[in-house]
Amino acid sequence: MGADTPDVSIVIVSYNTVEMTRACLRSIFAGTSGLGFEVIVVDNASVDGSVEVIEAEFPTVRLLPLPVNVGFARGVNRAAAEATGAYLLLLNPDTVVEPGAVAKLVVFARAHPSNGIYGGRTLRPDGELEPSSCWALPSPWSLFCFATGLSTVFHRNRLLDPESMGRWPRDTVREVGMVTGCLMLIDRHVWDELDGFDPRFFMYAEEADLCIRAGQRGWRPIITPEATVVHSVGGSSPSKAHTNAWLLRGRATLLHKHWSTPSRQFGLAMLWAGSGLRAALASAHRGPRSAVWPQAWRERGEWLQGYPAAQEDPVH
Repeated sequence: MGADTPDVSIVIVSYNTVEMTRACLRSIFAGTSGLGFEVIVVDNASVDGSVEVIEAEFPTVRLLPLPVNVGFARGVNRAAAEATGAYLLLLNPDTVVEPGAVAKLVVFARAHPSNGIYGGRTLRPDGELEPSSCWALPSPWSLFCFATGLSTVFHRNRLLDPESMGRWPRDTVREVGMVTGCLMLIDRHVWDELDGFDPRFFMYAEEADLCIRAGQRGWRPIITPEATVVHSVGGSSPSKAHTNAWLLRGRATLLHKHWSTPSRQFGLAMLWAGSGLRAALASAHRGPRSAVWPQAWRERGEWLQGYPAAQEDPVH
């Protein structure tokens, strides 16, 4: 890396999120100082004027408009191929960066080089904690808790909802199973060593896969509460039903890729049972979101197979 190398390349993948992307970019430029940075936005064929707004209002942003929606993992990989920073910072377009957050995260990463992957603390727009900046990795026990409904009934219970990591308010430095892509800083050397995201993951679970592979090589994902963003969770996803299906398909892909045959069969059975339980309960209680789980149940034959092996990138 030369003297003119940015400290960090900030990567955003957008899809029909023009107003949120505008707010995110404004917060980056208004609140980031004390280090060199570049911003790269990959737009996944938005039809809401996102490309035109970014070109007009943020001329220093490197904009990569794609002709088709390639998903999150491939979008990030596309941006990373253009990035020149010593670190990559992945940000969701539905985040607003608090002043100093990017610099604090980079300073923390430099002080903890053996961890390789870094996250921060996310808040809801009302200022309350949004715990989705990090999770524990899925396990046979966590999927059993999902299948039986325990993780829902005892939400954020350390034992019965283990992936949530209990009620820890993300207010201390801690190594975690996975850092999520809404706010993920990764050393460029680590990214290259891992060959980036697995492109088979269209959306969701690509961060878990990356962190699993990082752990296998000795890297230990970690978060610091000093770096804070406001995250409007789900703001960049089209619908709850689609999001649910992608979440389940991502999880199934993770099991197919990383779990041994007996564990994989058990895990997939738990995903099947958990979605069936929630579909039955939703059908019995009509409401604005009552169709979400029944739809997932109807599509179980697809998502249980996971995402297919990645084909050649149509835009690379």
